Amino acid sequence: MRSYLGLRARITLVIVLITTATATAVAVAAYRLQAESIEGRFTAAATVGFASDLDQARLRQSGDPLPSTVAYMRGRRGIDWALFDFGQGVAAPVRGVYPMSGATATSDLDSSYGRPLNRVRELPASLVDEARRGGMPRAVLPAEPASVLAFAAYLGSDIVLVEFYDLDGIRRELETLRRDLVLIAVVVAAVGLVAALLAAQAIQHPVRRVAAAARRLGQGELGVRLPVRGRDELADLTRSFNTMAGRLGESIEELTAKDRQQRQFIANVTHDLRTPVAAMIAVVDSLDEADAETRSRSARLLGTQSRRLAKLVEDLLEISRFDAGAADLRPEPVDLHALLEDAIAVTGVRAELRSTGESTVTADPRRLHTIACNLLANAMHHGAEPITVTIDGTEGERVVLRVADSGPGVPPDLAPILFDRFVRGDRSRAATEGNGLGLAIARENALAHGASLEVHHADGAVFTLIMPRERRSGDAAR
Repeated sequence: MRSYLGLRARITLVIVLITTATATAVAVAAYRLQAESIEGRFTAAATVGFASDLDQARLRQSGDPLPSTVAYMRGRRGIDWALFDFGQGVAAPVRGVYPMSGATATSDLDSSYGRPLNRVRELPASLVDEARRGGMPRAVLPAEPASVLAFAAYLGSDIVLVEFYDLDGIRRELETLRRDLVLIAVVVAAVGLVAALLAAQAIQHPVRRVAAAARRLGQGELGVRLPVRGRDELADLTRSFNTMAGRLGESIEELTAKDRQQRQFIANVTHDLRTPVAAMIAVVDSLDEADAETRSRSARLLGTQSRRLAKLVEDLLEISRFDAGAADLRPEPVDLHALLEDAIAVTGVRAELRSTGESTVTADPRRLHTIACNLLANAMHHGAEPITVTIDGTEGERVVLRVADSGPGVPPDLAPILFDRFVRGDRSRAATEGNGLGLAIARENALAHGASLEVHHADGAVFTLIMPRERRSGDAAR
């Protein structure tokens, strides 16, 4: 069910309800316990008092017991009582009640009945009959404004003594207790309300800060962060927000970098395509020249630009396959030593090849050959002789291939972006044999095999390819 209350109102309502319910339950329990205690003390005191009057009345009986009992009871101040003299011919009913006005035939006793007799008009027959049988029963009799506690006992000589104890004092005391407990419950509820408002404010404030920060983040403030205070759930919420904001900022930065890289990629492709196409158009116009030498030179230039254009298109297609995750990888056992010998022969690089340990790996020979050719061509065009190629197969799980030249090495500002696309050692867009995609393709091929390709400076540029012997199932072309 949808809630139309705010967070602060809901927290306040819950705390107030809990506080009020708890205070009410405690007040009710306290009232019942206190009421039982008061009533118990009153009943115990009344029982002791009636037993004492009963003993004294029996001790004072002499001759006719009725007058002596009446004389004793009249001397008891604050005690309301009645005597039932069955020796005067008053019959005990089998059921029903004893009318108080007909309790005795002695006229002197009529004036002895005290205040309860004006409020209690009759007694239950069971109370008097049980007393005549030797018991000492008690009963609470209804009256106004408060009930009356009645005790009955047999004095002997067919006389039954009944004493009345007014419960009005207990009623007033319990009313006072109820009023006090209600007041305490109201005070506790008020205190709970204030505490609820303060607690709701304490909870709502950090939530509002997180909400405000989320709005700022949504408006593009990617650097917004919140201070973390404490170790409670609100602190966890703040930490989670900061983590989310950080990851979101990183994702947006990555997307921005990708977009910038894509724009640069398109610009570079456009430039590299325009140069050979323009050259080819110019050369085609000169093919109609009558001079054979001019036509021959134009044909050679046209062939060079055509091969350059074909290589560029092939490299772009390869890059696009990596970007689409569609690069075809066909692994098989490959002898790195033999593969490097062939790559050296193909590129025409004068390099010294050294091999130690087992150099066989499971890889795609075509892509591994591409890596080797790119590294050798890079060493030849941007480095200097001597060029050394070493294969270290002494480690059980991997084979390490290093291509080192004796040139100036990689400039520090170029090293972080050396494997990016269209990055050239001359840092210019001048027409050169390379198109700036060789090392980028080499690295993509290495990653497709689960390998790593790095560069560092040691008396020249040193490219290190670390190949696992067996291609892991989780490795895939990107």
